[in-house]
Amino acid sequence: MRQRLDFATDGAHWPHRDLSRFVTAAGLRWHVQHAPHPDPDAPTVLLLHGTGASTHSWRDLIPLLQPHVSVLALDLPGHGFSAMPQGDAVAELCSLPGMSRGVAALLQTLGVTPVTVVGHSAGAALACRMALDGLLAPLRLVSVNGALLPLDGWAGQFFSPLAKLLAKAPLVPELFSWRAAQADVLQKLLDGTGSRLNAEGQALYRQLIANPGHAGAALAMMAHWDLHRLARDLPALATPLTLVAGAQDVIVPPAVAYRVSAALRQQSPRPVHMLAGLGHLAHEEQPSAIAPLVLFTQT
Repeated sequence: MRQRLDFATDGAHWPHRDLSRFVTAAGLRWHVQHAPHPDPDAPTVLLLHGTGASTHSWRDLIPLLQPHVSVLALDLPGHGFSAMPQGDAVAELCSLPGMSRGVAALLQTLGVTPVTVVGHSAGAALACRMALDGLLAPLRLVSVNGALLPLDGWAGQFFSPLAKLLAKAPLVPELFSWRAAQADVLQKLLDGTGSRLNAEGQALYRQLIANPGHAGAALAMMAHWDLHRLARDLPALATPLTLVAGAQDVIVPPAVAYRVSAALRQQSPRPVHMLAGLGHLAHEEQPSAIAPLVLFTQT
């Protein structure tokens, strides 16, 4: 079994550690962070991170939201401090529909009904899939650099099969985590997002990708992720969707947000919120630019 992050040691200085708890749902032990509003009747905002990230990616956004709403963040299966599915459960809980059902089961266990769901990258696809499948009914979805469409060209044809092959190879996550944890490689990976993170952000990503269990979970998610059905279903999305795009994002180019906007049946006077100078990790670079777009949906 691949080594996992241990909350007692690896999480000793984790952002918002005091908000963390562990909950069992869908046969999995989930790491969640709940930042309650003083008013128990305040609406809840759910934050869903992308592939390879964790609750840490919301560390600076949570304090900006909490004075206005309750906030719930979670680590997706195998990511951060959430458990990794085993055996046949990998294909189920690491696929888009299966992960949607898993998160829905978690919300039911917690007794939480989010009014707004904010998803970054693959987290935005997860939020849309859940809404389309009737697994949650928020008033609004917010997509931050949402990976909502399949990759174009040859990458779309070969990426998923390659990810499946790599995910099954027993030593690939170990080799990837060992190599990626090196300072120069990590910097190239972060530069490839089009974002510039501070020292804390870089250290947290180094801690995550240096762990073979976390790396294996990211590979498994990519291997079982299929956005073709989501792309076909998106025009039927009834929940209002706020599209946010970092102008410097090279992983999910801003053109994706405009294509999604054009595909939706719903109309908006300002369908895409473009963030100048920010990349794929815009919510970590400048959370103050994201918070108003989230809180606006509460009015």
